[in-house]
Amino acid sequence: MTAIPVAMRPRVSKQMILEVVDVRDLSPKVRSFSFASISGQQLPAFVPGSHIVVELGSKSNSYSLTGSGQYPDAYTISVALAPEGNGGSKAMHQLQVGDSIKVSYPRSAFAPVASARHHLFIAAGIGITPILSHARAAEELGRSSSLMYVFRPTSGVHLQECRSIYGTTLTEYTDRESFNSSLRSALLNQPIGTHLYVCGPAGFMSSVLRLAEEMGWPTERLHSEHFEADVQGPGKNFQVTLAQSGQTITVPGTKSLLEALEGIGISVPNMCRKGVCGECAVPVLKGRVEHRDLYLTDEEKALHETVMCCVSRAQEQELELDL
Repeated sequence: MTAIPVAMRPRVSKQMILEVVDVRDLSPKVRSFSFASISGQQLPAFVPGSHIVVELGSKSNSYSLTGSGQYPDAYTISVALAPEGNGGSKAMHQLQVGDSIKVSYPRSAFAPVASARHHLFIAAGIGITPILSHARAAEELGRSSSLMYVFRPTSGVHLQECRSIYGTTLTEYTDRESFNSSLRSALLNQPIGTHLYVCGPAGFMSSVLRLAEEMGWPTERLHSEHFEADVQGPGKNFQVTLAQSGQTITVPGTKSLLEALEGIGISVPNMCRKGVCGECAVPVLKGRVEHRDLYLTDEEKALHETVMCCVSRAQEQELELDL
């Protein structure tokens, strides 16, 4: 898993207004958008695997950049339409060329390791988007890499770009069975010093990472990019003491800690509300956290010093927060 100290991780702080300069349908459900500077200036470079936060009305969502990050004239993302989502993808699919849009500066918790001897990329479905960024950068910088791409027949978005990078060495799978049958061999036959990067549905990533760990891959050579945490269900009631004001509130089992804080007028910076982005981190002064997020590392979670208040809760009856 990617491990970056909490204090060093980027936060959404600076934003810019860009113009939609290209909209393309990649499949019946996936649409590509490119944003460029209104003044024509070159955009800030970014490390492969970065994402931007797009603010559209009351919705804010993060999307992976598909470019290599080297001297970008535009930022390009691919957005899968999610009819059952929170409306963010529906709003995105309404964008047209010429529209203005507010986006964050690029940030990443899925950067490549420059010292890796080889980069093994594994992607499934829309998880190809950050992996494509890595693949393009590896090609431009002359880094050794290979790609295993799993997609449904007729819906392999960015497949042509992947083929242009890897040619006949690209391994394509249109069903999980064929991928699973070759994964073990692929994990066994990598050069020493290879780093693995995986992105796709949560269950897919978990199975890949679990097999790699079982086969002896060091965790520091395993990297993944999640879209959302799995556990979003209700929990038990618990009490929260806010140290700076002395106020105590009850968080009901049907609400998140973030919602409870917002309910009493306390604004906590947040973005994905899915336990992934790390934007809503709050310092914990007392108590143990029931971590439900995918942002903190296992080591960070064991310290119980930070809670991602959009999804995580208290293990016991009470938490004291530095708020």
